Amino acid sequence: MTTTPLAGSAFDLLRLDALADPEELRRVYALPGDAAVRKQMTELTDQARQLIGCSSLVLVASADAEGNCDVSPRGGPAGFVSVLDSRTVAIPDATGNKRLDTLRNVIATGRAGLVFVVPGRTTTLRVNGRAVVSTRPELLSRLTAVGKPPASALVVGIEEVYPHCPKALLRSGAWKPDQWLPADAQPTSAEVTLAQLRMPELTISDIEQAEAESLKYRYE
Repeated sequence: MTTTPLAGSAFDLLRLDALADPEELRRVYALPGDAAVRKQMTELTDQARQLIGCSSLVLVASADAEGNCDVSPRGGPAGFVSVLDSRTVAIPDATGNKRLDTLRNVIATGRAGLVFVVPGRTTTLRVNGRAVVSTRPELLSRLTAVGKPPASALVVGIEEVYPHCPKALLRSGAWKPDQWLPADAQPTSAEVTLAQLRMPELTISDIEQAEAESLKYRYE
């Protein structure tokens, strides 16, 4: 007897027999080692502070009240994220696309997760906790690493600090130019944007010019 393939995306098909509870998941994996559990802390060590001071890129995870998730990058010169104390960090909000996805999510749920990345290094630091969006002038005046005081800052009250092992960045070859794909192996930023916009009147040149102007005035 032949069967008719189920309609829907690959996700719709794969979710039919996906793992449904933590006990099922644990049976697939060995238990974590003692070090993997013990190195989770609730505040920054001096070494974690130093790592944040070297980081020029942080990935910010958030979700809205319905659970819709988002991960957005934040960048600046090394140390652009300010450590206010051992359990609080502040990220200046540099000018972006003005969608405010992350900030709106934080206002809705009061939570955020961070991964600090240091270019050229394989150590990353995960920080999770409570979060607020602050416009307090005395705070913003301290956060000028992105060029001028920001309109707001994302402030995270730390509940979990976890240094990741370097395996992911080693496997990816992220900092090894000899393992990078050639530039023409991927679509350009302008090509991706043009396809997403679905506006036939626009050209690649239009998008490239808009991107160049956006980068030129990135601190405004």
